[in-house]
Amino acid sequence: MFYWVVKAILFPFLALVFRPWAEGTENVPREGPAILASNHLSFSDHFFGPLPLPRKVTFLAKAEYFTGRGLKGLVSKAFFRGVGQIPVDRAGGKASERALATGLRVLAEGRLLGIYPEGTRTPDGRLYRGKTGVARLALESGAPVIPTAMMGTFELMPPGRLWPRLRFRPGVRFGKPLDFSRYAGLESDHLVLRAITDEIMYALMELSGQEYVDEYAQQAKNRQRSGRRLAPTPRRPASAPAPASAPAPASAPAPGPAPAPGPTLQRAAPVPGEGGPAAAERPVISGPGPDGA
Repeated sequence: MFYWVVKAILFPFLALVFRPWAEGTENVPREGPAILASNHLSFSDHFFGPLPLPRKVTFLAKAEYFTGRGLKGLVSKAFFRGVGQIPVDRAGGKASERALATGLRVLAEGRLLGIYPEGTRTPDGRLYRGKTGVARLALESGAPVIPTAMMGTFELMPPGRLWPRLRFRPGVRFGKPLDFSRYAGLESDHLVLRAITDEIMYALMELSGQEYVDEYAQQAKNRQRSGRRLAPTPRRPASAPAPASAPAPASAPAPGPAPAPGPTLQRAAPVPGEGGPAAAERPVISGPGPDGA
């Protein structure tokens, strides 16, 4: 009940002040369970993502939102609990299993579950590698995955900023549902989980137009805190062979050494596995490694 009261109050205000836009709302089912897998650009994603939908979205939110001290902590805890968000301990291990069980319970009740596969907000506006929890949720629940691309919220309110910049207009794009029923029964296969997660991230990359980084966002944040450069050297997974370089035309002699090609995204090779289902397509970074290979 409190969720709809808050939405009824916030919607006119947010619509008037920020003028948010939405595309593809018809791709979100009007009933039954579904997983909204979203990129995570800003704290404001919690508001502008669910805003255009007529259904309640329950997000797995980090536990820190519920454990703050003082007046700010009390307000944060009351708000997130009031709108139905569920605290999740991101420490890994048993905590991750409890988060998974919580998400499965939400889906078993026929509700919409929101999740950020990157696990944390992007430090620089790029799209980072997804964690495989979203794949386990999809396989164990049988629910479709709706790629949900937040747009403009990083510019509106980047991490560390307290007040939004009103000249930026936020939006959200909902992609076509992804069905992974072909992988039923393979939720314990790590290669399958990785393939599914990468297919979801590929869909998010296409929807959002973000540059993809084959690294977990938390690792990039840790490097940033330690004073090292944020952007990792593009690397190529061992399972993806390097693309052959096209020969230069004979009639056009090169005046000097050609610049090294930058990293590109391509669809991955099929996931190996004898007798397994057809492999998902996933984003892969390809290009020269640190040694120029």
